[in-house]
Amino acid sequence: MISRHTRVLPSLACATLPLLACTCAQAAEEGGFFEDSRTDLVLRNYAFNRDFRDHSAGKSLVNEWAQGFILKFTSGYTRGPLGFGVDALGLYGVKLNSSRDQSGSELLPVHDDGKAADEYGRVAVAAKLRLSASELKVGEMLPDIPVLRYDDGRLLPQTFRGAALVSREWEGVSLYGGRYDQVSLRNSADLQDLSSWSAPTAKSDAFNYAGAEYRFNDQRTLVGAWYAQLEDIYTQRYFNLLHKQPVGDWVLGANLGLFFDRDDGRALAGEIDSHTAYALLSANRGGHTVYLGLQKVGGTGMWQSVYGSSGRTMGNDMFNGNFTNEDERSWQARYDYDFAAVGVPGLVSMVRYGKGDNATTRAGSGGKEWERDVELGYTVQSGVLKKLNVRVNHASNRRSFNSDFDQTRLIFNYPISL
Repeated sequence: MISRHTRVLPSLACATLPLLACTCAQAAEEGGFFEDSRTDLVLRNYAFNRDFRDHSAGKSLVNEWAQGFILKFTSGYTRGPLGFGVDALGLYGVKLNSSRDQSGSELLPVHDDGKAADEYGRVAVAAKLRLSASELKVGEMLPDIPVLRYDDGRLLPQTFRGAALVSREWEGVSLYGGRYDQVSLRNSADLQDLSSWSAPTAKSDAFNYAGAEYRFNDQRTLVGAWYAQLEDIYTQRYFNLLHKQPVGDWVLGANLGLFFDRDDGRALAGEIDSHTAYALLSANRGGHTVYLGLQKVGGTGMWQSVYGSSGRTMGNDMFNGNFTNEDERSWQARYDYDFAAVGVPGLVSMVRYGKGDNATTRAGSGGKEWERDVELGYTVQSGVLKKLNVRVNHASNRRSFNSDFDQTRLIFNYPISL
């Protein structure tokens, strides 16, 4: 159900953000950090089509088109040993095409009658404090850490409300800690309680995390250790290694990760005692990059993550899934090409195929699935439309435990610095 504030918030965003930018700009000038403040607007036009293979189903086609506006204001810090600042997001989405029998792309909120909202939006603000090389933010943010990655895969990005601390006082070392208690999904104008992908209806009071990363070997190697807790649902430990190694004309890469998940407190999502390991290996030469991904989920329960968040941390994450069901084992092969190598900068392409088996789901054990993705993108390099990015991608999904579908998306992103 859409909040009664859905239609009010876009107007509020338009009225509040210029005032906020003006106020912060004055503070920046007085505090001496005006040069570090910036305002950016992203115009995002998004067309989404998903054709379910079973045309006898209740909804065989999802087809929507929408226009998004993402206004981002980032202040600098006041002068002195203790600096203060403000970050703000203005989010506004408008329906261009949809119908009751073809809604549900998650570009737009959907009313109880099945119709997509004509418009929706909100304002998200976070205060920030900097001392030496440490920064604390309180408010609504876009967390992008291994144990919690916000989702920006539709019209507007997902946000989380809470507090986050990052400290880089020692060379090569980054320390993280924080707590989030509310989330606004990518197709919502409201804040709501947190839950997990494994049990979306089981609500949690908060998500807590702590982590440490160390970069060395001329920044080519990173090791990390993380702990996370979605209260009364799961706890998670995560260890990872990233490395790039030049070998002649080649650059070899490795992205290795290991998760250990357990149920927590009242165990609202049931018993969880799982482990997930992945390895994403790469080789780059000129404009060519090839990848091989291997992944395995073992124990009791699927890989755990916060509902609505992205699965980009996983080695076999793809457009529509990441092969993280209980007991599932999967592999992925991918090829990227950057046409700058042949004198066409800005043009890139990608094709990949992923396959999983032995999955345990609500439909039973032994589940199988595969996904094939193709994408072509171009970023304008000069002229009036410089930085305009156009992407078209297509995905085919086949699953023994869920509906099969083919999906096409056309996305225009035009960033404007104000």
